Amino acid sequence: MSNVVLEAQALSKTFNEGLQAVDVLKKVSLTINRGEFVAIVGSSGSGKSTLLHILGGLDVPSSGTVTILGQPLSALNETKRGELRNKHLGFVYQFHHLLAEFTALENVCMPLLLRQSCSVKEAETAATDLLTKVGLAHRLQHKPAELSGGERQRVALARALVTKPDVVLADEPTGNLDHETATEIQQLLQTLKQELGMSLIIVTHDRDLAQSADRILTMQSGELMIG
Repeated sequence: MSNVVLEAQALSKTFNEGLQAVDVLKKVSLTINRGEFVAIVGSSGSGKSTLLHILGGLDVPSSGTVTILGQPLSALNETKRGELRNKHLGFVYQFHHLLAEFTALENVCMPLLLRQSCSVKEAETAATDLLTKVGLAHRLQHKPAELSGGERQRVALARALVTKPDVVLADEPTGNLDHETATEIQQLLQTLKQELGMSLIIVTHDRDLAQSADRILTMQSGELMIG
């Protein structure tokens, strides 16, 4: 069995701004191995988030290919891409994107309930287990507005991990948190990565978070430098 979980080859992305074409990514290639923690750093506008979105199948490249567990995304229609994302990938964002009207438990159950094969009871058991792992066993019935910023990000982490993804993609997961809370989330990410054996790709401005990665990749003007 291959150790490679995600591979990108010669990814380019061009946006048209009026009459001008802007190259946001320029022939970016990378390989992510099973269980590896990779940080992608670079200044604002360097193409980091665009790269992450393309790696996660949330956007399509102008040219180049992304392969997840041996499956090229370009060979899949939108429905199949969605199924692959839900089965193999987890996403964490700077802003948690939790559903305000649902409790922490219900938010974490949601990705599992999108799969027809999972019962409500099974989803609640898995969600409770993960929320306990992230230190929120006492917050299961609280809605996002009743939680602190750090707690909301922990719920978002649990939601990303509840499907036991092969790869978690995180866009500035500590960017909206104070230093102490950011450090807690960083340590939690490391612990969960080791416990669950997943790969982790993080776009970040947080130097401490980047330094804890196995590998640092630097984006500069749409190109990938090895940091």
